[in-house]
Amino acid sequence: MKILMLLGAAILSLAGCASSISPQTYSVGSVGQVNRTISATVISVREVNVAGTTGVGGTAGTAAGAVLGSAAGGSDSRSNIVGAIGGAVIGGFAGAAIEANATKQKAFEYVVETENGNLMTIVQGKDTVFAEGQKVLVLYGSPSRLIADSRIKR
Repeated sequence: MKILMLLGAAILSLAGCASSISPQTYSVGSVGQVNRTISATVISVREVNVAGTTGVGGTAGTAAGAVLGSAAGGSDSRSNIVGAIGGAVIGGFAGAAIEANATKQKAFEYVVETENGNLMTIVQGKDTVFAEGQKVLVLYGSPSRLIADSRIKR
């Protein structure tokens, strides 16, 4: 029973593993870094899915499945080994599927045209939405991002 509770807690914690794709979020390593910025115009916007799996779910599921399978395998060591292998396989698939579902996110894909005519595509979170024709700034970096060009009065 304790193992099932631990497995459930591990699976629930996967929901927190989704990486932030928000243009509002910076990593600590980005603070103080100088990035190149260029002006652009949004020419295309579409909603996309972002798959955020990390492998943690499959690994956790494999370990938990092996432990549960070993306990359910029987009283002799051969049955325990077979149960552990079967449990690991099933647990790995289940953990990976749960993680994939818990970490998927919606985002927008923007195609922008720079002032010199170059086209760029950037995918970022949905908390800031730009419309076709809107003037934006492209911030180069890791990750790159779009922000509104506040120099342009609408």
